[in-house]
Amino acid sequence: MPSLAPTLLSKCTVFPDQTSTLGNLKLSVSDLPMLSCHYIQKGCLFTQPNLPLHALISQLKTALSRTLSLFPPLAGRLVTDSHGYVYIACNDAGVDFIHANATALRICDLLSPLDVHESFKEFFAFDRKVSYTGHSSPILAVQITELADGIFIGCAVNHAVTDGTSFWNFFNTFAHLCRGATNSPRNVPDFRRDSILISDAVLRLPPGGPQVTFDAAAPLRERIFSFSREAIQTLKAKANNWRLAENENNAGELMKKQSNDEHAKGNRILENWFKVKPLSVTETTEISSFQSVCALLWRAVTRARKLASSKTTTFRMAVNCRHRIEPKLERYYFGNAIQSVPTYASAGDVLSRDLGWCAEQLNKSVKAHDEAMVRRFVEDWEGNPRCFPLGNPDGASITMGSSPRFPMYDNNFGWGRPLAVRSGQANKFDGKISAFPGRDGSGTVDLEVLLSPQTMEALHSDSEFIKYATSHL
Repeated sequence: MPSLAPTLLSKCTVFPDQTSTLGNLKLSVSDLPMLSCHYIQKGCLFTQPNLPLHALISQLKTALSRTLSLFPPLAGRLVTDSHGYVYIACNDAGVDFIHANATALRICDLLSPLDVHESFKEFFAFDRKVSYTGHSSPILAVQITELADGIFIGCAVNHAVTDGTSFWNFFNTFAHLCRGATNSPRNVPDFRRDSILISDAVLRLPPGGPQVTFDAAAPLRERIFSFSREAIQTLKAKANNWRLAENENNAGELMKKQSNDEHAKGNRILENWFKVKPLSVTETTEISSFQSVCALLWRAVTRARKLASSKTTTFRMAVNCRHRIEPKLERYYFGNAIQSVPTYASAGDVLSRDLGWCAEQLNKSVKAHDEAMVRRFVEDWEGNPRCFPLGNPDGASITMGSSPRFPMYDNNFGWGRPLAVRSGQANKFDGKISAFPGRDGSGTVDLEVLLSPQTMEALHSDSEFIKYATSHL
């Protein structure tokens, strides 16, 4: 697929329209591991605004300047003190603003191929820039790319400074102010640094900083698969019905065992307990829609990779810790407040068991990630401070990032909602999946899937997977 690289028209620095009053913000145990990751690259595709070009660019710069005053860390730089602690200096150093032209491309050109169009990777600044370089580079860059019949607004932001929750709060605030809203945004970011995520542990880094832990040049295929609301509901019902049947079978086996043992103590009490309070889905943590979709993907990718049955597979999911600790972090706490939760199972179990069994394993891992587990993760990192090892070194891992709960389409710069959400080349490797909400807002989900070419072809012809998933065309 040929790439039509945009032409750079202008580049400048945009500063906050008000002086920051924030001091240095210490990076947390969730921020520091991201210093070896690429900058986040996410953006939105829009139809052509009904504005002269010069007016559009001026309006976007003004809105960005106002937004930076609400998000001072994004206009700052990273600093490391003499003790090795890393901070965000909210020093109003500014962000990059880039205007580029790609009018040889139309919206239909970008959205029609089966694989994600190669040109999207050209719509972002800071290509494969490692977050540690935020010591000398801007923490944020915004690129506006003109198309023949639309525009793309792409943001690249330091991953040691923001997670997805913080990023989309910034992006939507940017849109809110751009469309001329006079009222202050409701989702005001919280910059406090007084939680268990703030630690005295020091991350020791090699001279020049860390590097990414995967081969960024490995050949990959990238496709977006959509799941309708009906398909997701069917998967969820299948997963939860499996659990209900499994619970009933277990209860029946236990009651049978107890009834056959006339000397068993408490037999009558146990029987009455099951009659009054049978095991049911409603009395456990219900398997979610998203966990059901993830289970389907886990099975299909494992099958497509043709792994030995004894091979251990890993499914990693990023979980938001804001509500999992006490006292809870504010909903719009600014920074990384995520932990990567792994679920392990042999390839044989993933493929021989029911989809509901796979969903159950994912459900158990997420359910178990309570405050005690968050603290355990923190203590483990403090005992061995390290950067996050992104990648798929054993060829049997899947890493799920982003979230269908993020308000990716809840932004309107003044000319309508986005047509699509896309990402750049950042942090992409075999088995990296990103979850997006569907554009229609009805509960649909899109998965951005990165796999080796041979695995992608096998996935695309997997009968169980394609029964529920639709390729973007």
